[in-house]
Amino acid sequence: MGGMRVALMVTCVNDAMFPGTGRAVVDLLTRLGVDVEFPTAQTCCGQPMVNTGYLDEAVPVVRTFVSAFEGYDAVVAPSGSCAGSARHQHRLVAERSGDPGLVTAAAEVSPKVYELSEYLVDVLGVTDVGAYFPHRVTYHPTCHSLRLLGVGDRPRRLLEAVRGLTLVDLPGAEECCGFGGTFAVKNADVSVAMGADKARHVRETGAEVLVAGDNSCLMHVGGLLSRERSGVRVMHLAEVLASTEGAS
Repeated sequence: MGGMRVALMVTCVNDAMFPGTGRAVVDLLTRLGVDVEFPTAQTCCGQPMVNTGYLDEAVPVVRTFVSAFEGYDAVVAPSGSCAGSARHQHRLVAERSGDPGLVTAAAEVSPKVYELSEYLVDVLGVTDVGAYFPHRVTYHPTCHSLRLLGVGDRPRRLLEAVRGLTLVDLPGAEECCGFGGTFAVKNADVSVAMGADKARHVRETGAEVLVAGDNSCLMHVGGLLSRERSGVRVMHLAEVLASTEGAS
């Protein structure tokens, strides 16, 4: 992958609460021979504004995004949610701005934003990343990775190739966990009920670890699992894939 300029888009939730995930992405990609840069001008993908109808307020956020990430061959995000926002919402925001320059810039940057599993499988062409994680794991396919990006079985293929890992199917896997960003705030009772269903299904698997590609969803379900004293921990896909012999 020499000569390719690759940027890490760490996302707001990781920057604020789960910095280990960003570090895991860098460790993993470095191990695979990718030289990752971290543009410090990056802020938010703009999704919270767009999802709540504040499209005009999202314009400067998208402007910041494209200026931070223009010129890279690929932008890797450990989040189906934020990658989905960049790939599908930025065009709408840019068009609304009435600025042809922003429309052009967004059209240039958006297709180069990849969710981690897409980048590994589609761009690098690897499913076995050399990871070792001797645990019983179940995987939750987050809504945006599943529906907006169509990551399909890429995360599962990556997990199946991890040495020592036992992957067990999650009942009702494709049902939403109930977090949905601002949905959890606006419709707290429904959100908690959906999360409780997801937590129950996770417990039914007997897994030690619940893995997903979005820490926002893991934070929601993980909170319920810990309050239920389930003994199940949650881990981002990047952290499992970054684990190696002797490190886990």
